[in-house]
Amino acid sequence: MLDLFADELPWREALAEGAVILRRFATREACVLLALIAEVAKQAPFRRMATPGGHTMSVAMTGCGERGWVSDARGYRYSRLDPQSALPWPPMPKPLLQLAKRSAGEAGYTGFHPDACLINRYEPGAKMSLHQDRDESDLRAPIVSVSLGLPARFLFGGATRTAPTQRCLLEHGDVVVWGGASRLFYHGVQPLRLGNHPLTGAYRYNLTFREAG
Repeated sequence: MLDLFADELPWREALAEGAVILRRFATREACVLLALIAEVAKQAPFRRMATPGGHTMSVAMTGCGERGWVSDARGYRYSRLDPQSALPWPPMPKPLLQLAKRSAGEAGYTGFHPDACLINRYEPGAKMSLHQDRDESDLRAPIVSVSLGLPARFLFGGATRTAPTQRCLLEHGDVVVWGGASRLFYHGVQPLRLGNHPLTGAYRYNLTFREAG
């Protein structure tokens, strides 16, 4: 387990051209991030969305920022309004925005200005199948993904669904950034295993920042 080295300074691991894992990059501010997630969820509660094919996702979602990612019978897209309340999504808290920009900069992507933060909550058994992030209007900006809570196996593939896939253990405070040559690489998360994290209990939270508009 990488948690054996939890007291070490953050370090980086290359995934592919344009993609990197920033180990422990968000650990020190994790308690603040989790408190902000709770505040966002008070305004826009977690929900399991339906896929265009009618299946219910195993991951519960909410979001903040100018735009939120939604899925239903009409397809995948971004919306300025939360379809559950018909109100704007909660504003993106400043510490989240600062973390996203700092992470992108550390990975070599300057000028990142995310307007959407998708917040996923995983419980044991929840997963995310291989997919591309391609609903954004400008694909030149990177993706910043922050892991909090229970560890998970992150799948990072290539430009096609059948490309070889790396399986990377992501733990509390790890941040993955990808863009450039790997911006449209397929990625996903294997089913979350049972566990108990001192800050999140039986859950894993993932913050994904994007320039959606």
